[in-house]
Amino acid sequence: MMQVVVPQALIDRRGPVRLIVSGGGSGGHTFPAVTVVRAARAALGGHGLELQPFWVGSEGGIEQGVAADEGVPFTAIPTGKLRRARNPLAMLSAANVRDAGKVPVGVTEAIGVVRGIRPDAVLCTGGYVSVPVGLAARVCRRPLLVHEQTVRVGLANRITMRGATRIALSAEPSLNLLPERLRGRAVVTGNPLRPGLADGDAAAAPGKLGWAGWSPSLPTVYVTGGSLGSRQVNELVGAILPDLLRYANVFHQAGGQLAESAHALAETLPADLRPRYMVRGFVGDELADLLALADVVVARSGGGTISELTALGKPSVLIPLIPTGGDEQVRNGEHLAGRGAARVLIGEDATPARLVEELGALLHDPAGRAEMSAKALSMGRPEAAAALTSEVLAICALAG
Repeated sequence: MMQVVVPQALIDRRGPVRLIVSGGGSGGHTFPAVTVVRAARAALGGHGLELQPFWVGSEGGIEQGVAADEGVPFTAIPTGKLRRARNPLAMLSAANVRDAGKVPVGVTEAIGVVRGIRPDAVLCTGGYVSVPVGLAARVCRRPLLVHEQTVRVGLANRITMRGATRIALSAEPSLNLLPERLRGRAVVTGNPLRPGLADGDAAAAPGKLGWAGWSPSLPTVYVTGGSLGSRQVNELVGAILPDLLRYANVFHQAGGQLAESAHALAETLPADLRPRYMVRGFVGDELADLLALADVVVARSGGGTISELTALGKPSVLIPLIPTGGDEQVRNGEHLAGRGAARVLIGEDATPARLVEELGALLHDPAGRAEMSAKALSMGRPEAAAALTSEVLAICALAG
């Protein structure tokens, strides 16, 4: 197993290592930063050194709560979100104009934070909140590493990468999507798993979840639209649920605000099928065990999701989110499907009939699932956390 590399220059210096991290708006942007903070703390501690992390993010964002849980000092700055659209004129919305005014203020405040802390390095993991921090690192001449979780480089990272010392990518195809002048700064590290996710116990899952109706004689499908849920995914699964439950257990993470309708649907199921269907708004510490239990996963195809599925070797049917601008999830899904590591339903192809067809094919074919699992594993990077953290510490050693 790969170990985090602590540069000799940091060991010889003996002082604390100061790191600013910025990224948020979603778990996909937040968890890589958390993983680096934990791994760097442990690696530096092994040499008698201290990591002093600082998190810069948005007020009330997911990253603020995560930073508090990790004991990392948090500074909030104003941030503006660009709401993209295929029609350029549609981007001239009141919300975009309003948020555009926040960007200069955010950059100014971020420069003040970076100058005050004078970190050895800055790590940006994406999301609009990271843009002012990445620009501030460039202005203040602090080493900057930008980490991209998706195959297609996101807009925020495309901006901050211009001034990056090092660029860490999650997948090989992303290299060809970078401008040629940036490729020499890039390395493929993979996307770190959430801590503990690879340590799941399938046998313990039904008990921890309180799933008394789970049947050990049937395969298990885990449906998730992410922490907030997905109305599209929920509706597709709801439409095929009675048929699906005849030959599978189904655990449905419906999303906190969407779970009520899934619970209502559950009440309409035949009495003999109802116990095999379990609904939760979200999943907490049981997630590792649930993933270990799952034979097939139905999910979106965000960067974090595909990293988890490949690292764990989980067969999946992916339903990419297609926003008004950008196609990151489509690229991610196609990347896996093109190598036989997943099935993908895009746009008009995402119908109940196609979903039940793809799930039925996988659930009735254990050999096919095993083949897909092997192909997913071949694309996974279980050592991503150590690789990314080593890159971060390497640029920390460059700081003067």
